[in-house]
Amino acid sequence: MIKELVHDPIFLGGRSETASAADLPSAADLLDTLTAHRETCVGMAANMIGVRRRIIALLDESGRAPVYTVMLTPEILRADGEYETEEGCLSLLGGPRKCRRYKSIKVRYQTVEFKERIKTYTGFTAQIIQHEIDHCNGVLI
Repeated sequence: MIKELVHDPIFLGGRSETASAADLPSAADLLDTLTAHRETCVGMAANMIGVRRRIIALLDESGRAPVYTVMLTPEILRADGEYETEEGCLSLLGGPRKCRRYKSIKVRYQTVEFKERIKTYTGFTAQIIQHEIDHCNGVLI
């Protein structure tokens, strides 16, 4: 189900809790909401739809073809190649803001089937994941 986006910086500034099987409907809603905004958005965290759980959804361009991916309880294990960039966010009003990101990140997460994955991401997909994990940590750009 497509959900309304949250713009409250106090809510968005709170840390999200670990995702569980009970959160799978929220993960589906998050993916539905992301795809509904596909023209202007490439990633979302669950708190952007009012759910304070560590769930992110993104357009993963790391493979042969772009695919939407949901990650439960993602965490960055390693980051290399720091750089400065600008990012926008559907949940924040105003234009892009400066931030620091890493060119390459190693991420541990669970799939919606609760299988653990560890994968290295680079480029724009790595940037998206970092932005959404920041949301889970209550960090706003």
